[in-house]
Amino acid sequence: MTKRQLGTAGPVVGSLGLGTMGMSAGVYGAADEAEGIATVHAALDAGVTLVDTGDFYGMGHNELLLREALKGRRDEVILSVKFGALRGPLPGEFGGVDARPAALRNFLAYSLQRLGVDHVDIYRPARLDPAVPVEDTIGAIAELVEQGFVRHIGLSEVGADTIRRAHAVHPIADLQIEYSLLSRSVEAKILPTLRELGIGLTAYGVLTRGLLSGHWDAAKPVAPGDFRAHSPRFQPGNIERNLALVEALRAVATERGATVAQVAIAWVLAQGPGIVPLVGARRRDRLGEALGALDLTLSGSDLAAIERAVPPGRAAGDRYPAAAMAQLDSER
Repeated sequence: MTKRQLGTAGPVVGSLGLGTMGMSAGVYGAADEAEGIATVHAALDAGVTLVDTGDFYGMGHNELLLREALKGRRDEVILSVKFGALRGPLPGEFGGVDARPAALRNFLAYSLQRLGVDHVDIYRPARLDPAVPVEDTIGAIAELVEQGFVRHIGLSEVGADTIRRAHAVHPIADLQIEYSLLSRSVEAKILPTLRELGIGLTAYGVLTRGLLSGHWDAAKPVAPGDFRAHSPRFQPGNIERNLALVEALRAVATERGATVAQVAIAWVLAQGPGIVPLVGARRRDRLGEALGALDLTLSGSDLAAIERAVPPGRAAGDRYPAAAMAQLDSER
């Protein structure tokens, strides 16, 4: 697999990363743990090195899954961990964000234990804590870097001003943020800021939670606990308009002898050498399809055809429900 560096201060990783959230039951419904572990192994065998998790994915289950999956293979992985999102015992219960220095040291201690590792490679707050100056959060992680428990510092879903403030405290390796053909708000201010400061971008949601996979069926029932049951882009009226964009993209993909998912991933890869798409594959077959994007080089005419098929700003519905959108520093 080809390699990319996450900014000027970050690690060199495979050109595709693996997001593991869906491997733990919850956000996307039931999950098969054995298949998740097999998918991690298949990703590593294919040269994927960046593996992303969060301490709140499955209330710690995801880290325990990775502990099993990474046995004997820790040195092959750049392990990215998000922290700070507070969970509750009710299904889907979230209690805000805690990025206080004392809290993040506590979170990391638990993550190291669950993962069975002595350090994480990239540590990042999952969201901006409005009650804690970002300088305090980054300063506390910088202490963990000095102590050897963290190698690099990342950010997630923050805006340009916050990026600058954080980077002034300690070099930031990368920003994790949603970026896809249907989610392009990052291009206005955030992406130029990252390039100016030499910070990488790890893009999640490159297939818009399955919408851009080419496999989504509007008639498919969605479990009540599935994020897509509440996502604006999957609601009646919006889903039909969005799937029309997918069909337009399918025509471009067919012309290139590729799948919709491969073209969508290849488009993100084509947006710059400092961008690494995170593929949220839960199964080996979906991972194999995603890896095919690495063999797809998009020409200028291909990119123009993709832009005509899915013009900027044409997605119907926001990427999160209104309450969640209001909490995103990246959308302010």
